[in-house]
Amino acid sequence: MRIESKHSRSTTHLQRDGHAQGKLTETFTGLFRTILSADKDQSRKAAREVRKLLYSHHDGQYQDIVAIIERAPEEYAKIAEDFRQENFVMAISVLYFLHNRENDPDFLFPWLFGFLQHENGNIRHAAVRMFEHEIGPLTRHIRFPDEKFSAHHLPSEHADRIIFTLFANLNSLEADLWKPTYKRYKFVSSLPSGAYKSAQMVTARLADSCGKQYMARFLR
Repeated sequence: MRIESKHSRSTTHLQRDGHAQGKLTETFTGLFRTILSADKDQSRKAAREVRKLLYSHHDGQYQDIVAIIERAPEEYAKIAEDFRQENFVMAISVLYFLHNRENDPDFLFPWLFGFLQHENGNIRHAAVRMFEHEIGPLTRHIRFPDEKFSAHHLPSEHADRIIFTLFANLNSLEADLWKPTYKRYKFVSSLPSGAYKSAQMVTARLADSCGKQYMARFLR
């Protein structure tokens, strides 16, 4: 399933600041401006530079990162070119863990579910990585039941509700994507590349993090 662009020729928020067709601007805002507006080669290079900048000296541009992630669904909806969609999503996945929404970790789940069904394998894999990032914190109270958490951590009851909804939505998606030929595959890793495998990868990570005893409540 391909996520269609809603606005084929719209100018994005990041593009309005100008075009970065030449030398890559060493700020996250500048790099994303290049991803969204430059030619295919420069857009791809900028997407790769996001990771390099993140793990180098970037002068603490954390508020810019948070703003970029917050606007990501809106910006993505304006992208017409397939290559630019891929570059944008992969760059977002690099920064995703800095979203600063620990008390609202499922805020982008509807957007990510769409990417699990994308025809582009790199976009699907980026979505899997972003889901997996949230599964760790969401299941912390399950994996460490005796640990006392500070007030800023997500309450266990809230985490349980998110886990239940995530599991239910994954099951529904997998039911829609199921093909009889999948019966022959014993392991998720051996499934053919596609949306079903991507959904199964998230489900497997969720089940592994929750444990059999916790997951049993969903299978009654």
